[in-house]
Amino acid sequence: MFTGLIEEVGAIRRIQPGARSAVVSVAAQTVLEGTRAGDSIAVNGVCLTVRSLDGEGFTADAMPETLSRSTLGSLRPADAVNLERALRLSDRLGGHIVTGHIDGVGRIASLRRDDNAVRIRVSADAALLRFIVEKGSVALDGISLTVTCAERAAFEVSVIPHTFDNTDLSKKRAGDALNVECDIMGKYVEKLAQPADGAASAGSGVTMAFLAENGF
Repeated sequence: MFTGLIEEVGAIRRIQPGARSAVVSVAAQTVLEGTRAGDSIAVNGVCLTVRSLDGEGFTADAMPETLSRSTLGSLRPADAVNLERALRLSDRLGGHIVTGHIDGVGRIASLRRDDNAVRIRVSADAALLRFIVEKGSVALDGISLTVTCAERAAFEVSVIPHTFDNTDLSKKRAGDALNVECDIMGKYVEKLAQPADGAASAGSGVTMAFLAENGF
């Protein structure tokens, strides 16, 4: 579990491809403190388990599901990556609950200055956009951000100077891909609103009749 508050911008040292998987090596410093093999580190929002460490970074395995859902497979040596160690129960939850399980990939449609902020417009598939809510939370490359605008084909976030300057966003351009993790709460609500297997109703589990019957 993570907060979406980036601790450090590291860099890819190398990616050793397998048949459908890969071993990812990342240059880092801050996130190595107190970290052991088996611990979790989010790399551009992707939760990876540390395989080994040295004085200059760590390695982790990326399975086929991870590569197919995220941008990790397209990274190259020297590419900047956002890094965050797993949340401790004693930490402040300054962002939002981020699992490190990427839902899909969005693409930057535009970046524009808005006084001291940068507004980033992201296009994404309908399967992702259904969970994007204005003033709700979304993680982009592992960064906890607030949705400022949600439309049918895209959404926008507004990024403060500290976040923009201290993450990989400062290196992004229109057309670049971003890992998208939607708010976990929305995904659970959708699942629970569906009828259970074998239920008599073939439609949504929550209808106007259901709400009326239950006092809403």
